[in-house]
Amino acid sequence: MGGNKMVKLVAFDLDGTIGETIAMCIQAFRKAVSPYAGTQLSEEEIVQTFGLNEEGMVKKIAGERWRVALDDFYAHYRAMHGICASPFDGIKELIGELKARNVLVALVTGKGKESCEITLEQFGMKSCFDGIETGSPEKNRKAEAFATLQHRYHLQPDELVYIGDAVSDVSACREAGIQCLSAAWAASASFSRLEECNKGYVFRSVAAIKEYIMQIL
Repeated sequence: MGGNKMVKLVAFDLDGTIGETIAMCIQAFRKAVSPYAGTQLSEEEIVQTFGLNEEGMVKKIAGERWRVALDDFYAHYRAMHGICASPFDGIKELIGELKARNVLVALVTGKGKESCEITLEQFGMKSCFDGIETGSPEKNRKAEAFATLQHRYHLQPDELVYIGDAVSDVSACREAGIQCLSAAWAASASFSRLEECNKGYVFRSVAAIKEYIMQIL
């Protein structure tokens, strides 16, 4: 971390960082949208739409029938969420510790508002965050979301850190001039790819990232 400022806000990604939800997202998307695509969607085809929220993802594949396909997605997503009934061990405790130290806690996710609410309700985390920034159907807007948080809470870039599991999270943080702490504890995470682009700031467990964060508060 540059400078002598202390971190005042910790922002979290959702899928793959707070919960093991990525495989479930892909499964629900495939089940809901494949009938409108006219083919059984591959995981690669679905992952290529990541960065957009679900509306944008569905529009890219379902075309004019995107609205009904999106409704089907939400229905499948809600029904399947029992597969992932709770967040990763230690996440709620980490957030509780941050709040106890008067650190702001935010959520910055590429998910749409509705699917985000479904997951937070399932996890019992609807009241955990001081601010929630969700995704856009047109673009990956995480860098824009970080700027919004900085403006809202009058923060300098080195007073905010982001915890995310994707290489694109590292890129968004660099665009915004903030530090990304890479979460590599989900089954979908690639430690080697994250370490390649964010060397020294990749963590294999919630406990390890908590230990680091407590040193920079």
